[in-house]
Order: sequence, then C-alpha cells, then structure tokens
Amino acid sequence: MTPIIIREARSADVAALVAIFAADELGDHGDTTAPEALGDYLRAFERVASSSDQTLYVAEREEQVVGTFQTMIVTSLVGRGSSSMIIEAVQTRADMRGQGIGAQMIQFAIAQAKRRGLRLVQLTSNASRKDAHRFYERLGFKQSHLGFKMALK
Repeated sequence: MTPIIIREARSADVAALVAIFAADELGDHGDTTAPEALGDYLRAFERVASSSDQTLYVAEREEQVVGTFQTMIVTSLVGRGSSSMIIEAVQTRADMRGQGIGAQMIQFAIAQAKRRGLRLVQLTSNASRKDAHRFYERLGFKQSHLGFKMALK
C-alpha cells in the first residue's frame, strides 16, 4: 500500500477537504460542496493559514487528499502558563477508513506537540461517535471532561 504523507494544507486542497466534511452526515455542521459556498471556505482557509497558532493538515495518498485535521496552540495561565494543543476536525475520507490513516494523523499531531514542548494534547468528539471514542482511547487519550457548546447563528 502506498504510504501516507501528512503535510500542511494548501488552498488547492480546500475543495477536497470540503467534500470530506460535506460527506459527514453525523457531524451536522452544514458543510456543502455547493459552488457558491467555496468562497466562505477559502476565506476561512486564509485565516487559518495566516495564524501562527493554527495549522490545517492533510493526509495524502497517491496525490489525493484522504484525511485532514487541524491543530491549535493555546496558552493559558492555568498550568503555570503552559501551552497545549487542541486537535480539531479529524476526518478520514469514508472510503479510506480502517486503514490506519486516522492513527497516523493523530500520532503526527502528538509528535508535533512533543517537539514544541507542549503540556498536553486534547480534543473533543461528538458524543454520538462511539467508534471515534474507542479509536482515541486506543491511541492513549482518556475521557476527562464533559463539553458544552452554544450555537450563536
């Protein structure tokens, strides 16, 4: 099997990333591949790409985007002013699941956090994604908090 390459996303990847997000019915984020929405995604990509504390990655096999995740570095006074990594939007293309791509993406993120000397790596997962919870636990994550959110739009 061809190896996975994990690299920072480029604007040319945005359409492929949107297709992965739009195919995720469980996430219910309202993502769409409608052509008129592409500008919104490109503007968001530029905001992420210009941030020194955020990085959007793609997992690529045979020059095709097969997965993605985003990392954010957050510094807080808690923990004596330490910094942590938040991993968000972890997605593997539906036809590529079960091939270890997600594990490679998470392990890559953890390695980046260790390289930067961060205190911890954390993520959240939709409460209904039981398979994802088992996946994260297999990778060494422990459930520690209960999350809350409030939609503003």
